[in-house]
Amino acid sequence: MDIEKPLKSPLPPLLKGAKPKRIGIDARFYGPVGKGLGRYTQEIVDNIIGLDRENDYVIFLRRENFSELKSSSPRVKKVLADVKWYGLAEQIILPFYIWREHLDLMHWPHFNVPIMCPVKFVVTIHDLILIKFPTVRATTLGPLTYKIKNLAYKLVISSAVKRAKKVFAVSEYTKNDVVKQFKISPDKVVVTYEGVAELAKTPLDKGGEGGLNFPYLLYVGNAYPHKNLEGLIKVFAQIKAPLDKGGVGGLKLVLVGKEDYFYSRLKQYAKNFSENIIFPGYVPDNELAEFYDNALAYVFPSFYEGFGLPPLEAMAHGLPVVSSNRACLPEIFGPAALYFNPDNEADMKNKIEEALRDEKLREDLRNRGYKQIKKYSWHDCAEKTLEMYKDLLLF
Repeated sequence: MDIEKPLKSPLPPLLKGAKPKRIGIDARFYGPVGKGLGRYTQEIVDNIIGLDRENDYVIFLRRENFSELKSSSPRVKKVLADVKWYGLAEQIILPFYIWREHLDLMHWPHFNVPIMCPVKFVVTIHDLILIKFPTVRATTLGPLTYKIKNLAYKLVISSAVKRAKKVFAVSEYTKNDVVKQFKISPDKVVVTYEGVAELAKTPLDKGGEGGLNFPYLLYVGNAYPHKNLEGLIKVFAQIKAPLDKGGVGGLKLVLVGKEDYFYSRLKQYAKNFSENIIFPGYVPDNELAEFYDNALAYVFPSFYEGFGLPPLEAMAHGLPVVSSNRACLPEIFGPAALYFNPDNEADMKNKIEEALRDEKLREDLRNRGYKQIKKYSWHDCAEKTLEMYKDLLLF
C-alpha cells in the first residue's frame, strides 16, 4: 500500500490554520509479527497516515518490524523503540521515548499502556480474555508466576482504561464488557469495527507436497485454550456425514497458525483422535488466500472473542462459515454464519455435517457472507479513529 496517497478523500483539517499536532502511535505490533494485533495496527497506521494530511505522526516500532513501514512523508517519523511487549522495560523505558517526542496525543492499539505514560492518550481494547479466561493452560509460565503476571495485567489494563481520554472497542460486545468490568461511562467508549481486506493471491502447487488437492475444513488463528480447538478436534474425529459429492474418507481438518507452545501441545493432542488433521504452520497472507479459496467451510469454535477477523476474511473469499454462538460472534457475523453451541459437541458436529452435506446451504452462506463483510472497512475504522483524535486535540 502506498500510504502517502489518501485513501478515498482526506478528512478536513483537524485544526484549520493551526500548527500541526504531533500524534504518536505505538506500532510495535505492526505487520505479521503482531498476528491479529499486527493487522489492526498496520491498517490503522497506514490508513490514518493516508487520511490526515495536516498533522505529524511519530510511529514507534521494534527492530524486527522497523522496515515494514515504508514512508517518505516529512509528516511521518519512525522511531526505533525496541522494547518487548508486557515486560518491565515497557513500563520504565517506553515512557522516556514518548516524553522526548513532545507529543500532543498518543494512541495505544492494545491495553499495554505504561502506567507512567507522560502524555494524553487513547487506547484500543480488543477483548478481556485474560479476565474472562484466567487459566494456567493459557500460558507457559508456572502457576505462581502466572498469578503474579495476571495481577499485573489487571493493574495495567485498569489504569489504561481509566486514564485514557477515549477507549476504542472493536465491537459492542467488547464495549459492554469494558463498561461493566471497569465501571466507566459508556460515553467514554467508542466502537470502531475492524475492517476486512481480501488477501492477494499466490497460487500454490496443487500437485506438490503442500498442495490442497483434497476436501477440508479450515481454521486460521492461534491455539490458545479459549479458541476451543481441542473441542473441534474431538468433533472432527466423529464426523460421518457424507459430502454432497461423495464420502468423507478424504476429509481433512487444516489448522493454520504459527508453530508455538500451544500448537505443539495441540499436535500431540490431535494424535489421539485422527490422522487427517494437518498443521501447515505459519502461512503468509499471499498464500493464505489459497487456503480460504479451496476449503469446504471455515469452522470457528471459540468460547470468547472481541471481534473475529479470520472468519470475515474467509467470507471475503466466498467460504461458508460455521461458528460458535458465543460473545460478539453473532453481532459480527449476523445472518452470515451457521451457529452452534461450543459447549455442546453434538450441536457442533451436527452443524458441521449439515454444512458438508448441503451445497445449497453453503451457497446461501457464501452470499450472506459477501453482504456481511460490506459492513466492515479499515478506511471507516481509521476515519472514526481520526475523528476522535480531532475532538481530543481541540482541548
